[in-house]
Amino acid sequence: MTRLALHSRLIPGTEEAYELEHARVWPELITVMHAAGIADWSIWRSGSDLFHLVECDDFEAATAQLRDDPVDQRWQQHMSQFVEGFAQNPEGVAGQSLRHVWTMSEQTS
Repeated sequence: MTRLALHSRLIPGTEEAYELEHARVWPELITVMHAAGIADWSIWRSGSDLFHLVECDDFEAATAQLRDDPVDQRWQQHMSQFVEGFAQNPEGVAGQSLRHVWTMSEQTS
């Protein structure tokens, strides 16, 4: 299982509406995310910045599978009214993941 972090940014003024949309994400979206190998996805917000923690088998394979899924396509289209997009990182997985710096549990004494 891989954990990776992503960064996206909200369109200013959409913060409250974005959170309301995530109060109950479409069940069929969660089903297709699980089918793509995504075990969990958490989002934190600081102002207009969103920080995502994704746990999955293979993020690149999952995003490729979701790209062609009609449920995910509808969700992405719907969410585009709130989100400017994901920050790009050429060094990251799928050109998006943030650079991992440190994890306490991985440090040995």
